[in-house]
Amino acid sequence: MTNKLPMTKEGYEKLTQELDHIKKVERPKNIRDIEEARSHGDLSENAEYHAAKERQGFLDAKKRELEYKLSHAQIIDLSRLSNEKVAFGSRVTIADVDTGDSKTYMLVGQEEADIKQGKISVQSPVGKALIGHAVGDVVKIKTPAKTMECEIQEIQIGLE
Repeated sequence: MTNKLPMTKEGYEKLTQELDHIKKVERPKNIRDIEEARSHGDLSENAEYHAAKERQGFLDAKKRELEYKLSHAQIIDLSRLSNEKVAFGSRVTIADVDTGDSKTYMLVGQEEADIKQGKISVQSPVGKALIGHAVGDVVKIKTPAKTMECEIQEIQIGLE
């Protein structure tokens, strides 16, 4: 069975652009850097050459990783989702029952998670705790730092 990686269309496009950039910009530049370093002679003590070859290995590994992710991507059509219960693609506003502090998160796949943008993985402790719940539900969220109770205040679908 193939391991599918759920992601939004936007997440898929971002990975595609990153792969394109490696293929069309980074890798050709790296090849030129290797050729230039080779032209300087003795490769055994040529730091530029070794750095460029190391960069080549990094770029090749990143390219393979992106190709794997894209080939296993399962694009989730957010327009077909409901806002009745928290699911992949939901934008959820929760409030800490004790402090009243509220935060909004979008639940995405592991490949798109970026806490700075408010995107958390459905596999994260917070994501797992929220999945399947509705507005008004109080959920217990266990994180490595603490356990807290939060009320789901709003569920929206999409990136908005």
